[in-house]
Amino acid sequence: MSSKARYDAVVVGAGPNGLAAAIALAQAGCAVLLIEAADTIGGGCRSAALTLPGFIHDICSAIHPLGVSSPFFRMLPLAQYGLRWIHPPVPFAHPFDDGSAAIAERALDATAERLGPDGPAYRRLMAPLVEAWDALTEDVLGPLPLPPRHFMSLARFGLRAIWPARALAKVCFRTEAARALFAGLAAHSVLPLDAPVTAAFGLVLGAGAHAVGWPMAQGGSQRIADALAEHLKTLGGEIITGWRVESLCELPPARATLFDVTPRQLVRIAGERLPAGYRRQLERYRYGAGAFKVDYALDGPIPWKAPECALAATVHVGGTLDEIAESERQVMRGQHPERPFVLLAQHTRFDPSRAPEGKHTCWAYCHVPHGSTVDMTARIEAQIERFAPGFRDRILARHVMNPAAMERYNANYIGGDINGGMQDLRQLYTRPALHQPPYATPVDGLYICSSSTPPGGGVHGMCGYHAARVALRRMG
Repeated sequence: MSSKARYDAVVVGAGPNGLAAAIALAQAGCAVLLIEAADTIGGGCRSAALTLPGFIHDICSAIHPLGVSSPFFRMLPLAQYGLRWIHPPVPFAHPFDDGSAAIAERALDATAERLGPDGPAYRRLMAPLVEAWDALTEDVLGPLPLPPRHFMSLARFGLRAIWPARALAKVCFRTEAARALFAGLAAHSVLPLDAPVTAAFGLVLGAGAHAVGWPMAQGGSQRIADALAEHLKTLGGEIITGWRVESLCELPPARATLFDVTPRQLVRIAGERLPAGYRRQLERYRYGAGAFKVDYALDGPIPWKAPECALAATVHVGGTLDEIAESERQVMRGQHPERPFVLLAQHTRFDPSRAPEGKHTCWAYCHVPHGSTVDMTARIEAQIERFAPGFRDRILARHVMNPAAMERYNANYIGGDINGGMQDLRQLYTRPALHQPPYATPVDGLYICSSSTPPGGGVHGMCGYHAARVALRRMG
């Protein structure tokens, strides 16, 4: 325990948002203590040898278009602390049964050319967002629902973003390749593709591929958290790990206390201090579908039928638009699809430091019903084998995490929900409750800074940054 008797601010939870909040507070001259329950910092940004010695796997987040786009992270000298971004030649790929693949190249025009008859439509859809990327991310990652700074750019985005992804794909595109390419992006929403605003996820992630790419952190996502922590220390911030906070009374006195936790945990920790009405809102907060994840140590690279897939770190494995839509629909109905949509990352093709020479890693997960206990390993492997025959023969070892294991790894992953709560239209503007600003609770000096606040899930730190800004204004 630090010898200091008092801090200006205490932050509980050292994920990307907790780290961002602590840094923003320390930049303003606050004496900051950051507390983490686990023995290592990082939350969703941790890496470890999960399978065999020498194989480094990202435990949760793996590819970071929002990390490299984050307005706050871009202000920080993270490269000074060893953070290096690796950009694969192709941001993402989408294979098909006939051995072909749709790919998104960094250059928008090159991607459009590959899409043939749908190229002009793809260019019309993405070009305005790519051209206004900095303005768009400033508002999309802003502290909603405050008025946007770049109204016209956001309005153009919103006219399409409000659509269900499946409907937008069918209206805009004629070919299965273009439709499936967009479906794979939109399925990151962890929502049925017939739900409103799912198109927003496809638009943001697709435009980001052309504007900034889909990079990975050299050596593992842990390097992002480590760089943030080192910067915090240079600002005078203190970090204590291995301290699981169970009650407010455990914490040292401070003018502001910020929690990088979801509503359920905040109720458990501070329930007796929260007004009854606000507490009931937190108790009604809705969590989304879970993730079932498998990490593989491989004896060689994944043998894709489509050679273009070898150029991308991220591969969306799921077939056609209708297949992906059906898979995600079944998940929200509490079912387990036989052919799940699989999000796959193959880091070692571009970052050989993560495995012994000649060996490779594979990071893959699918969506499952909240709290599912069904083993999806065989179904994930069957989907990969479908587009990469011989994949199973290259498996040296595997590490499986079902939703319960996800929650044990990170208490914020309630029921395996890695986004801190469902991000549908209803809850996009009410994270975590109908209370303004959303980062402040009715209790003076008590704040929430997790992905359960705007702008939601992703490794960008903006939830923590916005919460810290609110706390600083109230501290004067």
